[in-house]
Amino acid sequence: MDTGATEDAASGRAGCAEGSAGISSSPPSAVRRSRGCRTPGGAGGVATRPLLRPRGRDRVREQGARLGPRQSGRADPLTQKRDPSLPNYLALVSGSTQGITDDCTNCTTGGISLADTLEAKGRTWKAYAEGLPRAGWTGAASGRYVKRHVPFLYFRRVLSRPARVRNVVPLAALAHDLAAKRLPDFALVVPDMCHNMHDCPVSTGDAWLARFLPPLLRSRQLANSGVFVIFDESDSTDPRVAALALGPVVRPGSRFAPAMSHYGLLRTIDDAWGLPRLGRSARVAPVTGIWR
Repeated sequence: MDTGATEDAASGRAGCAEGSAGISSSPPSAVRRSRGCRTPGGAGGVATRPLLRPRGRDRVREQGARLGPRQSGRADPLTQKRDPSLPNYLALVSGSTQGITDDCTNCTTGGISLADTLEAKGRTWKAYAEGLPRAGWTGAASGRYVKRHVPFLYFRRVLSRPARVRNVVPLAALAHDLAAKRLPDFALVVPDMCHNMHDCPVSTGDAWLARFLPPLLRSRQLANSGVFVIFDESDSTDPRVAALALGPVVRPGSRFAPAMSHYGLLRTIDDAWGLPRLGRSARVAPVTGIWR
């Protein structure tokens, strides 16, 4: 696993982290059965569920994995970049922890993120956050919603442009976008503090995922797409986290075994769209061997 630069060095705390030992095809419940991994149901554990929706299937075939019944790929544990949560999310969308080492809510960074590289390629993006009071809201917390799990709200290149900030929307907007056939090319779906299993039992998060994923995976809008289900960090001494790949472009039962981190997932997204490789994603390998 790539440990990154100084600010990206792995933390002293381990856990089933992003980029762990592999990706393979398994149903959502595999999140809590991954070998040697504990789900982040305790303090510091959260889940992110990014949606990669490439329009060109040829590229995705080379770097994708499928997740879900009959159309899933499973990844062995990823390795987290840092504890606590926020640095891992920043690493996922920018290839760097941006020098941030805690779950700050007033800090910002001038770095480049997927928001920049996607838009430069004429692609669209959104972050769907469960519990977010309204589109573009930048407050620290509201009910079971927390800002520290929405990395785009920490980039000044996003915050300085109202239209970009409005791309961070409540999760309820996803159903509307699906119905209107206007899903963005890339979406980051962030469950609230209960459904991400941080404040609630693993069974609660598992049930939420079982309700959320099937309608999404059945949508024709994801015909050439991949869905990654990952965690940001572990709550155990093992620094790995469960990672799943789902969708029509993933070979059922496939597995990506090499050790990887959030940077490897970012590299996969970068390469799928032909985007510049952000930060340390340029120094790691993408997910391969699980795509149709």
